[in-house]
Amino acid sequence: MLSLENAQSWYPGNDPVHGFDHVRRVYQLAERLAESEGADIEIVRAAALLHDAHTDQSEGVPSKPSRQSHHESAAEFAGQVLQDEGWPEERIAFVLHCIRAHRYRDGNEQPKTLEARILFDADKLDAIGAIGVARAIGFAILSGQPIYAPPTPAFLNSGRTQPGEAHSAYHEYVFKLSKLKDRLHTPSALAIAETRHQLMVQYFETLAGECGV
Repeated sequence: MLSLENAQSWYPGNDPVHGFDHVRRVYQLAERLAESEGADIEIVRAAALLHDAHTDQSEGVPSKPSRQSHHESAAEFAGQVLQDEGWPEERIAFVLHCIRAHRYRDGNEQPKTLEARILFDADKLDAIGAIGVARAIGFAILSGQPIYAPPTPAFLNSGRTQPGEAHSAYHEYVFKLSKLKDRLHTPSALAIAETRHQLMVQYFETLAGECGV
């Protein structure tokens, strides 16, 4: 049976950015949005629990796929989990679409269903606000990058770092996090995003001012 408790085994315990704490928050946000928007909550719950999941079947323990393809790996794993749970193929397909369409940097599959839009929105809400700031800083530190470095004009235009340029937490804010509010789909998510967005903007702009002195 799918549950938060069971889902914990699908995520590495040493990932403070995309680990189980993130999944728990996304799950709770997705439930809240689904109730407000009238979505199929079973589809939403399953997609939220599995959206970043990946298990090395040869070892039976959680592992970390490339972030560039994590949504595809998670969808593949989710399909097997839901088949084992006895889900109908049609409903499995709805869940897998939600998972494949939730990644910001991959526009190959856009969220077409209400449930997919809700997962996308819940995942992005967890990337802004106070928790979004904490996750951006945590990811930078884990990646050996600084919290702040001034982006080059080329990065500001293209989103691609130049040779020798760091990808700091501030870079991630400029390239992605500052734009998330305007990418949200549902009115319920937009209402939650307003305060979170303003808090995040205030922090990163203050950070840039203090580090630029």
